Amino acid sequence: MKKDVSRRSVIAGAAATAVGALVGGGRTAQASTRAVGGAEGKVTAVVRVTVIDATGRPAARDMTVLVRGERIVAVGPVRSVPVPAGATVVDGTGKFLIPGLVDMHVHSTELERTYPPLYLANGVTTVREMSANPAISAWRREAEAGTRLGPRYVIGSRMIDGAPSLWEGIGPPFVSVAGPEQARAAVRREKAAGADFIKTYTRLSRASFLALADEARRQRIPILGHVPDFVRFTEASDAGLRTIEHLSAVWYNTSDQERKLRRAITAVPIGPGEYAGWYNRMHPVEYAAARSYDRRKAARVFDRLARNQTRLTPTLTNHRVVDTPSSVRTDDPRHRCFPAQIRQLWEMTMREVYLKDRPAEQAASRRELFERRLRLVAELDRAGVPLLAGTDTGTSYVMPGFGLHDELELLSQAGLSGMSILRAATLEPARQLGLRDHGTVERGKVADLVLLDADPLRDIRNTTRIGAVFVRGRLIDRAQRQRMLDDVITAAREAVPAAARVAGCACHPSASPALHH
Repeated sequence: MKKDVSRRSVIAGAAATAVGALVGGGRTAQASTRAVGGAEGKVTAVVRVTVIDATGRPAARDMTVLVRGERIVAVGPVRSVPVPAGATVVDGTGKFLIPGLVDMHVHSTELERTYPPLYLANGVTTVREMSANPAISAWRREAEAGTRLGPRYVIGSRMIDGAPSLWEGIGPPFVSVAGPEQARAAVRREKAAGADFIKTYTRLSRASFLALADEARRQRIPILGHVPDFVRFTEASDAGLRTIEHLSAVWYNTSDQERKLRRAITAVPIGPGEYAGWYNRMHPVEYAAARSYDRRKAARVFDRLARNQTRLTPTLTNHRVVDTPSSVRTDDPRHRCFPAQIRQLWEMTMREVYLKDRPAEQAASRRELFERRLRLVAELDRAGVPLLAGTDTGTSYVMPGFGLHDELELLSQAGLSGMSILRAATLEPARQLGLRDHGTVERGKVADLVLLDADPLRDIRNTTRIGAVFVRGRLIDRAQRQRMLDDVITAAREAVPAAARVAGCACHPSASPALHH
């Protein structure tokens, strides 16, 4: 155990050193400090466009959408919505307008010339940051003040884990709680620090989790995150876990061998900082749970989640990387957007965390598990469980912005309709975040919009064919979007001197897949 902690600490130190070095490298992006709101009183008109408003209504052709300041002020047929004199006109002929996309599970780093522009260039206008980060909090203040061009940020607490925590000595911000009173105190402390929600983690005891949930109700702050190993899926939903992240916890509650499997979970020995050890030791238990899936039991579980309006973020992009690492393209052209040192960190994290001590014979079972995850997502959707599009950006090869398009494609592979997928990346996130003036293309809503060159309902991969983006009413046209991508690539080249060496590996992985221009 000591050896593993030491190895992980080296990885964490290397990640911190690498990011610190990269943050200091290169010039500051000029686009990040310009005023970003749409000019008050100035109108931008998108004309002759097909609007897919994400409400579930059919696509509406030959429409005009007017944007003034940060708001949509009119949506209607071309013949009935006149364009004001002096308006900036965007020709939407043959194009499709959708709401701005939302990535509901990210862990951004402090690379300011990489993360904010890649989100926006990919049409991701809102992100839910899953753990506290002072740098991103500063970016949010600047974006809200209109001095930085970036997405809307919703930022959680530090991860609240049990004792010992999987993250001890590794690096990501976390709080380790040893019992109910510490859990309650952690909720109060994180709320006072400004967290938008409380992030639960994997090794919380049942008593600590239930106390945390109760205190969060008292403090009127949402809780969401991992279902702890010692808590039943339905129990977490009943206790008020607003969204459940990842698919791993689903299997146990839907298995006909649940009691036996929960005894096996309890028997898994975990020491402080043993994230890799936990991950690899849990695989045989999770695989057994997936293979003992009981459809009738699952139907009852999913009905309960749907009634509780507990949303689920599958993060298929993350699961694909760690379940099937051979699917990761190391020659992906989108990797040009990231400094060489970061790419090396991704590779070493895969080797030192997810693949370390993984038996070769597990490859087949892990591939099977991922295929089962795809089928599980389809069943959740059919059962009416609200799904959210999220990537777990921060995992090796899961890239900011690009990763969300990968997630949408995987949701399509799982069998979801184009409209269901769009709603999972627009309207459902807005509902979960309490952003009533976001998530659809309607009069009065905030003008976070994406103009596409092809129909995403025909092929969800068309969300990558971006012609323009609106964020808070500001138009990022095709030329500016290209300049943003070019600047990201330039920043990647400039960030680290050619002679820089990588001392270790990242403690937090990052995702796969093709430079969508």
